[in-house]
Amino acid sequence: MAAAVSAFLALPEDNKSDTVKLDAEVLLLACIDKTRTYIFTWPEKKLSQEQQKRFFEMVQRRKLGEPIAHIVGFREFWSLPLEVNAQTLIPRPDTETLVEQVLALEITNDISLLDLGTGTGAIALAIASEYPNWNITGCDRIQAAIELAERNRQRLNNDNQFSKVQFIKSNWFSALKNKKYDVIVSNPPYIEPNDPHLNQGDVCFEPLSALVAQDDGMADLKHIIMQARSHLNENGVLLLEHGYNQSQQVSDFLIQMSYKGIKTFTDLSGNDRITVSQFGTE
Repeated sequence: MAAAVSAFLALPEDNKSDTVKLDAEVLLLACIDKTRTYIFTWPEKKLSQEQQKRFFEMVQRRKLGEPIAHIVGFREFWSLPLEVNAQTLIPRPDTETLVEQVLALEITNDISLLDLGTGTGAIALAIASEYPNWNITGCDRIQAAIELAERNRQRLNNDNQFSKVQFIKSNWFSALKNKKYDVIVSNPPYIEPNDPHLNQGDVCFEPLSALVAQDDGMADLKHIIMQARSHLNENGVLLLEHGYNQSQQVSDFLIQMSYKGIKTFTDLSGNDRITVSQFGTE
């Protein structure tokens, strides 16, 4: 197994990612279906011909820039192994900041929560893992995303911890007429259409519809902010992920739409990433 990793490390520099050693380990673990401890305990063990073939096929895909998560078919988020595919956004560690801010609300009673644009179901399932008694709804306009999120829920639901999570098809609030929630969260598309980062890294392989928004990346954020007012219970909380340079625009629009208690929080890199607000007459 060590030989396989060494062969990957010997690739020309322009074919490697910044996390080349970790990439090799993740691909190898996917091939042999073992833990990381296993390959360090028995590094001398050899791969079967079938395993070697699969490993080097994966290596070739990685050389072309395909995300590790797409190659192995899963990504861990909030310590939950989630199935991913090319039809949804790959869950990012920075989005865990959104989950952290939901937990920071310190709500003790059982509530209703809506996750808009759920994708893999990462945010909804992460919150449910901490608050299994909450009634959580995740929605997405893409049927394939709803099916993927439901597969993730079912696979994780061995002890019924995720039994109060449901996923429904809805283009933002379109299928949620007259529905109200105590908390609404979303990681919507917020990248400008001409952003040069769209041609770099993993995002090249992800659906533009999950990344890009018009109006300088603000179109979907503004739509959610406007419509959420009709779907939040009194003094309900809205938590939004946004671009590092959009916090002021988001805050200004929240004020314009009569939200209160507006606060912005930073991600793992110290960039403005999550803005929290409340809506109510009190």
